[in-house]
Amino acid sequence: MPCYVALFRGINVGKAKRIAMADLRVLLEKLGFEDVKTLLNSGNAVFTVAAAPANKIAGEIRAAVAKKLGVDAHVIVKSAKDVKGIMTGNALAATSPDHSRLLVAMTSDSKALAALGELVDRQWGNERIHLGKHAAYVWCADGILESQALPVLLKALGAPGTTRNWATLGKIYELMTEDER
Repeated sequence: MPCYVALFRGINVGKAKRIAMADLRVLLEKLGFEDVKTLLNSGNAVFTVAAAPANKIAGEIRAAVAKKLGVDAHVIVKSAKDVKGIMTGNALAATSPDHSRLLVAMTSDSKALAALGELVDRQWGNERIHLGKHAAYVWCADGILESQALPVLLKALGAPGTTRNWATLGKIYELMTEDER
């Protein structure tokens, strides 16, 4: 069975939209997902399930979490192949010394990424934006909260999306591929 990751947007930030990762694992297992693992407390769940369109899986997860855990949060699902493409498509990784300041913006609508093209050529001071086939990458040299590029990129993305820093995405990818090693 193929491996996927569910990336929740905006959960466990502050006091709103709290989900215990143990509860999320149990819920995903009840939905029939296997080998469920979570990473950190920010809504990253890796699992295997019969092949299906990512948007269908995301919709099923979102509906179940809203109904059973009382939290309505956007969910983006990516396959291991998608995440591999995100990992290999990052032209900023080699030149970004602090991977916690290198953000990856992902969306369930790949067409929304094309709309970000004009942002790449803008001058962002010591920040940089790279647009890949599967994601947009933002180097926030002065920190995420101080970034000028990130809020502009997220607004231009339009479609619901979510971000993960490069270090976290690397850990997610390791979880997704650990059986291949």
